[in-house]
Amino acid sequence: MNRIPVKTSPWIASAALACLLGGWPMIGIAEPAIGKPQPTSPAKTIAPLSERFASADTPEAPDFQKHITPLLGRLGCNGRACHGSFQGRGGFALSLFGYDFKADHDALLAEHRGRVDTAEVDESLILTKPLDAEMHEGGKRFEKGSWEHHVLRRWIESGAKFNSKRVQLLQRLEVTPTEIQFHQAGESVDVKAFAHWQDGSIEEVTELCRFSSNNDAIATINEHGHIDSGDPGDTHIVVYYDNAVVPVPVIRPLGEPRPSAAPMAQPIDRLVQAKLDKLGVVPSGPCTDAEFIRRVSLDMTGMLPAGDTVREFLADTATDKREKLIEDLLDSPAYAAWWATRMSDWTGNSETQLNNVLPIRNAGSRLWHEWLRHRLEANVPYDEIVAGMVEANNRQEGESYRDYCEQMTKACTPGNEAIFAKRDGMPLFWGRRNFQKPEERAIGFAYAFLGVRIECAQCHKHPFDQWSKDDFEKFSRLFTPIRMNQNLVRADAKEVRDALLKEITQGKKLANGDLRKAVYSAARKGEVVPFGELIVNTRGISDKAKKARAAAKKKGRQIPAIQIPSGTILGQAEPTTLDKDPRTALMQWLRDQNNPYFAKAIVNRIWSNYFGSGIVDPADDMNLANPPSNAPLLEYLATEFIAHDFDLKWLHREITRSETYARSSETNTTNALDRVNFSRHVPRRLPAEVVYDAVVLATGSDEKVSRLRGEVSEMAIGEGIVQNRNQKNFALEVFGQSSRESNCDCDRSDSPSLLQSIYLRNDADMHKRLADKDGWVAQACESLGVPGPNKRVDPKQVAAARAADSFRKQMIQRVTQFNAQSVNRQTKTRSQLEREYRRMANRFKQYDFQIPALDVLIENPKSWQELDPKPQASGTSTMTVAGLVEDAYLRTLSRFPDDQEREISEAFIHDSPTPAAGMESILWALVNTKEFIITH
Repeated sequence: MNRIPVKTSPWIASAALACLLGGWPMIGIAEPAIGKPQPTSPAKTIAPLSERFASADTPEAPDFQKHITPLLGRLGCNGRACHGSFQGRGGFALSLFGYDFKADHDALLAEHRGRVDTAEVDESLILTKPLDAEMHEGGKRFEKGSWEHHVLRRWIESGAKFNSKRVQLLQRLEVTPTEIQFHQAGESVDVKAFAHWQDGSIEEVTELCRFSSNNDAIATINEHGHIDSGDPGDTHIVVYYDNAVVPVPVIRPLGEPRPSAAPMAQPIDRLVQAKLDKLGVVPSGPCTDAEFIRRVSLDMTGMLPAGDTVREFLADTATDKREKLIEDLLDSPAYAAWWATRMSDWTGNSETQLNNVLPIRNAGSRLWHEWLRHRLEANVPYDEIVAGMVEANNRQEGESYRDYCEQMTKACTPGNEAIFAKRDGMPLFWGRRNFQKPEERAIGFAYAFLGVRIECAQCHKHPFDQWSKDDFEKFSRLFTPIRMNQNLVRADAKEVRDALLKEITQGKKLANGDLRKAVYSAARKGEVVPFGELIVNTRGISDKAKKARAAAKKKGRQIPAIQIPSGTILGQAEPTTLDKDPRTALMQWLRDQNNPYFAKAIVNRIWSNYFGSGIVDPADDMNLANPPSNAPLLEYLATEFIAHDFDLKWLHREITRSETYARSSETNTTNALDRVNFSRHVPRRLPAEVVYDAVVLATGSDEKVSRLRGEVSEMAIGEGIVQNRNQKNFALEVFGQSSRESNCDCDRSDSPSLLQSIYLRNDADMHKRLADKDGWVAQACESLGVPGPNKRVDPKQVAAARAADSFRKQMIQRVTQFNAQSVNRQTKTRSQLEREYRRMANRFKQYDFQIPALDVLIENPKSWQELDPKPQASGTSTMTVAGLVEDAYLRTLSRFPDDQEREISEAFIHDSPTPAAGMESILWALVNTKEFIITH
């Protein structure tokens, strides 16, 4: 096996960690370095345990936190499959991965269990069982006389001590090398890890660390930190010790690094290209204009471009037409509607969970979406949108409770959502049924605004991040004072609330269910009904307590210390007291330019929408063991997003104007397998709402589609598909619309399925849309002057059309024969041909069809490829079959048909029983192509 020299260039690791941490001091994380890493001086570094405890007679006493706990983890004792499982093993339970030092120490020293026996050291079960494969269900873990045996024995011998009040602080874990670059399969390198403690000591802890690889196909790592290279590509190996999690980039280029031929103007393109150059990957070329208009329209607005818009865009020769298109899309109603839907996914807008939050059913989700849509349309900065949710109150400043109820009663009436959208706050965020417990709010808040999954820390230390159970509990406490439900009102509103209820019930005492029905019925009649409020119960010292303390102090009595509850924001050292609204402190932290998550989370999510995968992927899992695929790129976008005052349209514009976004999906030999470095467009299935609306737009008439595009509230991207409380729209469910039930992007599915294919091919809804009297097929038939799909077809007309088509073919054959004659022969037979032409024209007149002029036929007999209906008195024949085929392609695939597609489609329509049947089949076929259902 080939050994490679240790590579010392730290730029990727430095950028990744700097990007992830954003300057916040976090325990146990390697600090970014500039230039070559400075190796830890051997004179200052404590040697590894294997050297210090090679002999049994070493006088040193191992430390429980630094040595014993990580050693038990290294041996697998506190893993999921052993004593670290929820129920433990063999009556002995340790904290998962050993991050609850006190609990583990107590478990080891529990009386009469014999796990640690300081009197009879060698009888301790943690020494005897791991040495005996037969006695120990987990098998033999180490040899007698090994350094591991010596460490455990010496700790027991020295009293098995641990002071839970003096937990030591790991300042950082230094891992070398900071970046690894292989050149071929079979190469290897060893990593070393050094713990830097708060007391200034530095110890090599490689043999106490746990290791993992994010992609075993590219690089594997064993329990000793030995890495072997595999396939070309890039990944990270991750090193775990104490509460530190350190990713180390590993790269194996496809070939020799290849610098770019020309510098790129856009920062996104430069940063993406720098990574591709390092990997030896050549990006795909630019996409076509047809691909671009379809891609950016679907990604940015969730809506297919109109056929006429595509036609104009493709004909436009301006060099800045793509930039103009992006601006038009950003100003379109669909942009605000689609991104309000996406933000509704992330923030948990669910009518099911809002049930009984408002006294009027099926209103909450509509109000939530409209509140977001209104702000996105006005391009309100992202931090202000979030502040409107996080710091929301029900009443406007100076608004009375009765005025608030009047406004909300009006707003809940369908069509009046704008009344709610103009209100400052969106308190429904706090009212959901699955968002009431402090633990639920901690998890949901971190998911919605930080892109972080912290639910693991609810039970144990997060296996891939720094968060401990203690961190989770302290963070959860911040949400304890916040309360909201339908029956809760402020003290000054109770009298008014009771009066409103008395008016509604006419003084009758009604039980809960009957009362809700009465209130709902009154609201539907337009009567003012009471609404619940959000209340924050701050827990400072009361005025009464202040007076009692002052009196006691005056009398010389001892005054007890004030105990004010507090919580702690993630990653912060100082607690936040709950004597004031904790949401203010949370919002200040989110807005801080050094916040390591807030800006990156939304930037990463929006990037994922455009590319199908995030710079951190999954986009909602920004943990330390899941670093960015391109840390400088994420850092640039987040930093500039903040510098542009959280301007969402700037972010959309910056991404879509890049060459990276506008790349083709065609691959080359270097980037065929790339899905994470953005060297090509990766086709993906459209989201559920986008698919649903695409079918509506493709099959609808021009008049209907124009109305829907102008007012998107009736479309799926605008949450306009009416869904009952317990029943989802079938098509949206089939295509994976987000259920918004859990704090995970996985609530939405973009994966293909057999049921999706069956729906598009054979569902009754599909056939109804194709045959709709307000559909495109009906419109097309009207433009041809032929019966539409819902009109009864006269069998005589069908027979006449077939007979006329037979005569058409005869006439073409006769003219072709004429053209094959010599000039002299043509002069003699011309009059005969004219007589035949007149007879044929009369026949066609009887069948209500036209015949081209004879000279036109002689010039090109093949030009007569279809039957032209005789012009009606109303002049309704305005299109040809060829034009309609073109229109069908533009409205579905956003491109013109090629010559073969055009020929096949026209022939199929001609050979169909009726033009309507033929066009129905053509449109059905286009909607069922992969090209329709995926981005390209």
